[in-house]
Amino acid sequence: DTKSSEAASLSIKLVDEPGDYEHVYVEVVDVRVKYDSDDFDEDDDENGWQSIGIINPGTYDLLELTAGVSLQLVEDEEIETGTIKQIRLILGNNNSVVLEGETEPRPLNTPSAQQSGLKIMVNQEIVGGFNYDFILDFDADESIVMAGNSGNINLKPVLRASLEVNSGAIAGNILPADIAVEVEATNGAITASTLTNDLGDFEIVGLPEGIYTVTITPDDDSMLNTVIINDVEVVIGQTTTIDPVILE
Repeated sequence: DTKSSEAASLSIKLVDEPGDYEHVYVEVVDVRVKYDSDDFDEDDDENGWQSIGIINPGTYDLLELTAGVSLQLVEDEEIETGTIKQIRLILGNNNSVVLEGETEPRPLNTPSAQQSGLKIMVNQEIVGGFNYDFILDFDADESIVMAGNSGNINLKPVLRASLEVNSGAIAGNILPADIAVEVEATNGAITASTLTNDLGDFEIVGLPEGIYTVTITPDDDSMLNTVIINDVEVVIGQTTTIDPVILE
């Protein structure tokens, strides 16, 4: 097998599931991986991590990473063969949220993220000669916690990792395009969602193979009805495009 003796490469991009916020700003500073080894310890948060760097460290609005838009963190980075057990996204201190109806950002407290990063279990064998394209889906709604009466807002990130070659996508167009529409896909075990863009287009990526129910929910103020589409099949390596939907 000639491929196994070649180097492998890794690409990682970040997407977002939408939340009820105006903006969610997160500072991303590094991506690290941990390989399986004889002394591998799943609970060891300090040792065995390798930095693979990111293309453009900086602060990004997660809510712009919807409708098929993604942030390329790592692209075609040469990596070792073996089994990657975990990927870790390292955040900086410059994280904030703008609540609905407000204009000024409020700080997001991220104590655990600052100390050790956001750990995602992947358990992926890396074979020479192949490129591994990971999608990290950052669930903004699940990740932001209002801390009781203190007024503090905490970031406790919830991420889902999928390998693009082992997953598929659902895409489509929803009209009218001038209203906010959330599109959610679920197969019972996994739920992912996104927003339509200003053309009414959407794409939900990183979905495992299976049969999904797609729920299309327009903004409450639009007075339009929710639409549910059953039995949408996702096939590995393909994008399933649903028929255009006109909300009534």
